Amino acid sequence: MTETCSPPENELSPFHIILIFVIIATECIIGIIANGFIVAINAAEWIQNKAVSTSGRILFFLSVSRIALQGFMMLEITFSSTSPHFYDDVVYNTFKVSFMFVNYCSLWFAAWLSFFYFVKIANFSYPLFLKLKWRITGLIPWLLWLSMLISLGCSALFSHGIYNVYCNNSFPIPSSNSTKKKYITETNVVNLVLLYNLGIFIPLTMFILAATLLIISLKRHTLHMESNATGSRDPSMEAHMGAIESISYFLILYIFNAVALFLYMSNIFDTNSSWKILCKIIMAAYPAGHSILLIQENPGLRRTWKRLQPRVHLYLKE
Repeated sequence: MTETCSPPENELSPFHIILIFVIIATECIIGIIANGFIVAINAAEWIQNKAVSTSGRILFFLSVSRIALQGFMMLEITFSSTSPHFYDDVVYNTFKVSFMFVNYCSLWFAAWLSFFYFVKIANFSYPLFLKLKWRITGLIPWLLWLSMLISLGCSALFSHGIYNVYCNNSFPIPSSNSTKKKYITETNVVNLVLLYNLGIFIPLTMFILAATLLIISLKRHTLHMESNATGSRDPSMEAHMGAIESISYFLILYIFNAVALFLYMSNIFDTNSSWKILCKIIMAAYPAGHSILLIQENPGLRRTWKRLQPRVHLYLKE
């Protein structure tokens, strides 16, 4: 009789396994509901009007990628704990490539959303910027598909030279003279650092530049108002502050997520260590938290959500 390879040892009690699964699943479900709401609203506008706003198009792509991302998280948590076939070399690498693809897409789409807001809100008189301001609406659909192509190329690099999964039969069984087979995952951390940073460098740079230039634009606008003896805030200042606040929130959330994702994928912690579990919780919280912020900061989405709340409460009472 041939003994099959088993997943890494599960040293957690059933209570802790269920508790961790409930926490992460709750975060994923909240994220899927929030992103599903954004997708549904923009898809309805797209179908009804045969067109959708540029920001709505970006939000649609971003939310679809977030739903896929959290779906992958739930699948990974389930299969890595229950199915030995998850650690097959081909399956493991395919999953990592797919996961990084949707993760990169999500980051790129969020970057384009911030970049679009920057171009529409900032006040610069440079000819190149004015030309970009005029053409940005037509460029965004092509930029979204281009970012998907770049994400595919960067994530495909994760299929070689990073992970080595093999079966080791040298693990002794307690109270027995025999051994058992366990999957071992080795990670080339140097390659992981290079490829991981390659995929996030450009979109993160876009975020930082957008935030910096918005602050410069806000400062110039404030000085202009002071020179005209205008003390109160105007719509332009409010738009600047809202965009800077939105980008800042995203950067804070994404930095935590990026660190957690890197530590998780580097496999430097044991499978069921507290640090690896914390990484999973942070990774699941990031897309859910940012999507809720997007709903709160978008007037149209916020109004629609408030209109739906009484119906949801009524439905839950029935």
